[in-house]
Amino acid sequence: MPTLPRRSRSRRAVHRAGLACAVALVSALVPLLAGGPVQADPIPASHRDPSAQCALPNPTGWTDEGHATDYTTQFQQPQGTKKAAMLFVDFPDAPAMDSTDDYYNFLAPAHGLMTQFSAGAVDLQITPVKHWLHMPQDSTTYGFVRGITWPQQALYVKQAGELAAQYVDLSKFDMVYIVPPKNATAITFSPAYVFDPKQPNLVVNGKEMRWGVTLGQDMYVWGPKVLVHETGHTFGLPDLYSFTDQDVHHWVGGFDVMGNIIGDAPHHFGWEDWKIGWLADSQVACLNEPGSLSVRLKEVESLGGTKIAVVRTGPTTAYVAESRKPYGVDKGICKSGVVVYAVDSSIASGDGPIRVQNSSPDAPTTSACGEAVDWGAYEPGQTFEDDTDGVTIKVDASSSSGDVVTVTKS
Repeated sequence: MPTLPRRSRSRRAVHRAGLACAVALVSALVPLLAGGPVQADPIPASHRDPSAQCALPNPTGWTDEGHATDYTTQFQQPQGTKKAAMLFVDFPDAPAMDSTDDYYNFLAPAHGLMTQFSAGAVDLQITPVKHWLHMPQDSTTYGFVRGITWPQQALYVKQAGELAAQYVDLSKFDMVYIVPPKNATAITFSPAYVFDPKQPNLVVNGKEMRWGVTLGQDMYVWGPKVLVHETGHTFGLPDLYSFTDQDVHHWVGGFDVMGNIIGDAPHHFGWEDWKIGWLADSQVACLNEPGSLSVRLKEVESLGGTKIAVVRTGPTTAYVAESRKPYGVDKGICKSGVVVYAVDSSIASGDGPIRVQNSSPDAPTTSACGEAVDWGAYEPGQTFEDDTDGVTIKVDASSSSGDVVTVTKS
């Protein structure tokens, strides 16, 4: 989760990835469901509503599921090379006992994971600064528990950055990853750092260090994917787990790394890939006006094809259908098929802005797949219905690489 410096209204739409557009155009020439009993061709793109009609606003002005993310000042663009300096800090009450190499090697796979999650849109380059930086305060004084304030975290970032100045020019980097030793048990968790434009904090050679992650002991639970999750906040993505409910993962289960970082299907929802420009508009089938649309959905875990079918239901709401298969980072998925979820961009991070709809609420869970929605994917012959919003999503056919759905809005 990110700490909150300020909730400024966003005015700039997401930049779309040119590479994704090219992939979508090429893949349109290739059959998407080889081997599956497909009974209906997709409606031509001209019969769809423009995808922009299904994009939702950004009413919270912070990390939410709206498309008008502020990439001018508040958040960093989720495309291209991102250079991160990894700083290693210890404390008077928790001096480091081992090499910085051990910590870097543990987290370094985040580079490949980010490439995989973003389909190559982001090249995360991590440079370790191989010195222990001796912080001036005890680890217990920085307040690293849930509820840490932005000024508390900003002080930590500023002190670490100033200590690093003798070894590295941080102005050459986009963000910092700050890593404590294992014995600094008071640094309990790993929030993202997003700067406050009204309160300059760590300024190096005239450049503000705007983004980072202050890692804590929970990184040993989450592994290197914690950097994918927390860096996602610097791209404007919200937390999909609950901040207040006892069952913190009941809304999305093991889907999406912004929920359960070590869930069974951590690939981002297609909606989030679209929000941050990792999907092209041409890969989105939009139904804004009443009508019906048949769509071939290619699995979200691979390149090309139409990835999401979106039914707009209100000023800040929509239903989304996507195909999930045991491929890539989702190889351990509990149940593959069509995942249907509700999106509400007016709901804040940690309050359930995405909620997976469950096709099989009475299905038994397992220790590995312990949330009911882990088993919620829809299969051929099953239909999602919302009578209030007049939405139905019917699964017509399935194969190993995707699904065909018919979406209807009355």
